[in-house]
Amino acid sequence: MAARLAPVAKFLIKGGLAGAAVYVAYDQGLLGSGTQGAEALKKAQAALPPVIQEWTSYLGWELPPTPKFDFSPSDSWNKGVQSVMSALSVAPTRACEYTVEGWKYVKDLVK
Repeated sequence: MAARLAPVAKFLIKGGLAGAAVYVAYDQGLLGSGTQGAEALKKAQAALPPVIQEWTSYLGWELPPTPKFDFSPSDSWNKGVQSVMSALSVAPTRACEYTVEGWKYVKDLVK
């Protein structure tokens, strides 16, 4: 009987942990817009170093200082979108220029 309940218990525990992880991600705003994600990242960057320092002092470990990152996912996303749109806007002009250069090259080869 216990052998039959073990897989069910494992499934329920894993499902509960997965559900809790999704709930916490939703509650913290990680599944929302980019600005909500950036705000959640800033909150995590402010909250994690003191907690890590407390646990390392409790356990007696010595960790090197954490590097400081100045990274905004929403700014990076916006820059990427702007780069792609800029490339798409000049694509027809560049295609015409490359076509003209290609025809000149072929004509020079044929001479």
